[in-house]
Amino acid sequence: MSSRLPDELIDNYFRLFVNRRVYTVQSARPHPNSGKHYYYRPKEQDRSCLLTGKAIEDHLLGEVTIGLYVINPKTQRCKWAAIDADYANSLADLLKLQWELKNDGIEAALEKSRRGGHLWILAETPLLASDCRVYIHSLAGRLKLPVRGTGLAEGIEIFPRQSFLRPGEFGNAIRGPLGVHQANKKRYFFYGADYTLDAQMSYLKGLDKLTEERLKSLISGMAIPEEMREGNPKAPSETFTRSAQGFRILDHVRPIRKSGRNYWAQCPSCALDGHDRGHDNLAIAIDDPRKYKCWAGCTREMIREAVGRPIKQ
Repeated sequence: MSSRLPDELIDNYFRLFVNRRVYTVQSARPHPNSGKHYYYRPKEQDRSCLLTGKAIEDHLLGEVTIGLYVINPKTQRCKWAAIDADYANSLADLLKLQWELKNDGIEAALEKSRRGGHLWILAETPLLASDCRVYIHSLAGRLKLPVRGTGLAEGIEIFPRQSFLRPGEFGNAIRGPLGVHQANKKRYFFYGADYTLDAQMSYLKGLDKLTEERLKSLISGMAIPEEMREGNPKAPSETFTRSAQGFRILDHVRPIRKSGRNYWAQCPSCALDGHDRGHDNLAIAIDDPRKYKCWAGCTREMIREAVGRPIKQ
């Protein structure tokens, strides 16, 4: 399957992290106006959009950077859960989480990122996304850590961000471990092993994996906080709608604040044109996130096109 990296290395990466064959790719060139390296999904009609060993090899060699989706919609399960934190002093919070996980009998791998870090929990067999979310939310509550998606501009971000997906939905992706970030061409390793690909993979393989039985025992009697449940109008990232074929604008933007009856976020259409540097052109109704409006004049069609979910005619 490979000529530049050992097949075993690529196979092990696939087994640990790939739960779905669709993926995203980080742009190698910054956007001419924003300077950001956006992620995009290869065109659905192109068979090359299915993740292969070659794409993983290119990722590990730093030639491309891929993003991995958490949930397999056929099973509503995930091979891993991750906690992303990129705010001031976020690394200290991730260390607290890692320690608390250890007290629960769970080995979590801490990976540095460009602005903070990612904490990965690997599963022995795929776990229900809903169970993973219940546990991590309870963990954050135990440590009194802020969680994004509750109207806060800063806080830890939990992957999976949804408890389940509807047919045709993708959910959210996160940068695949051990890849090179295109913004600074720097690779971020896990702290628990030497900084070589072989040592890193051996470390990840050797971690005790979370079992479904153990997870069920940890979340017995627990539930996701009310404000983060599907169908709750106050749940920014998980409000399900019956219109627009399940499209949820809050799966594609991150509110930076809550004011009056609205969340405020950067308009994706404005961002593509290098506008909305204040990240607050887009108003989203808190009570009904199906209602959103760009105050700079972008239409709903333009916004849907910008996030890769055009409105079907």
